[in-house]
Amino acid sequence: MRIHAAIRASKRSPLLQVVKSAAATIAAWMLAGWVVPGQLPVFAAIAALLVVQPSVNQSLSKALERSIGVIVGVLIAVALGLLLGSPSWIVLLAIVVAMLIAWALRATPGTGNQVAISAMLVLALGSTPDYAIARILETLIGVVIGIVVNALIVPPVLVAPARRDLGLLGSELAASLDRLADALPEPQTPAKLQELMLEARLLRPMKDSAEASIAAGEESLTLNPRRSTHREELVEMRTLLERLSPIVTQTIGMTRAYFDHYDDSIGQEPAVAAIAEQLRRAGHDVRLAVQIADVSPEPEALTSAIPALTAALVIRPPSSMHWILIGSLMEDLRRIRGELVEEE
Repeated sequence: MRIHAAIRASKRSPLLQVVKSAAATIAAWMLAGWVVPGQLPVFAAIAALLVVQPSVNQSLSKALERSIGVIVGVLIAVALGLLLGSPSWIVLLAIVVAMLIAWALRATPGTGNQVAISAMLVLALGSTPDYAIARILETLIGVVIGIVVNALIVPPVLVAPARRDLGLLGSELAASLDRLADALPEPQTPAKLQELMLEARLLRPMKDSAEASIAAGEESLTLNPRRSTHREELVEMRTLLERLSPIVTQTIGMTRAYFDHYDDSIGQEPAVAAIAEQLRRAGHDVRLAVQIADVSPEPEALTSAIPALTAALVIRPPSSMHWILIGSLMEDLRRIRGELVEEE
């Protein structure tokens, strides 16, 4: 394992997220210190820091996790303190008991760790009922401050990354269809065939990236006050991705079939030129679908707003040497057409 990969992220969090976390921590510290005087409001500061997440929905989940963990941990600490007094080894016992109770309750790892940490801190700093109640109240203050700050200070809406990744997928998918159309009628070297196959395989991680970005965008709208402005955009993006995903599969399959069954005489088949033309039309219609959904990174590149796949392709039977490849290409092309052409 490379050390820097374990401690460094691939990209920085937005600076706004850092500012929000700092603001929530400071506000929680000050408010909890005023409401519950006497002890440094460490629990409030930690709760606020942990609750400020990339989305409001994630903040609420983290708030529940933190609150339940603290309450259960504090109750365990108080119970053990009342039963066994305050020997030093009781802290270790509380950690073990807290972990076992969290395991028995099927708590998430975050909640389980919070139960153990809270029990340990309460016993280490003071296990009286008054102290425990103060720490619970302090945590709840931090949780509420974290949620409020995350909701009010420009709640993040992750629509732009979804639009970008979906647009890149559409552009590359259309380019892959064009590359296959260009390759079909012409003789290819082994290096060119390998390059064609590698470029087609890149579509799958691009599709996964677009899927993850759209899911993150949908997550960012949950419980977000700005969700009504962007909900329709993400619905349209999700619909487009569902149309493009099967075409990605078919495009990779067509390229794989061409790679596996290639010989220099394929370009002489009368059907090949017609299939190549249909692939170019499919590439045009993919670009059109992306442009209509307003996610195209290069909208000016489209020359026609009229769908090109207007009629099914009819070809002469291929020679016996190539019927498997031609048949495979035709079936995949039929499926692509089914995704792009809305039949009445």
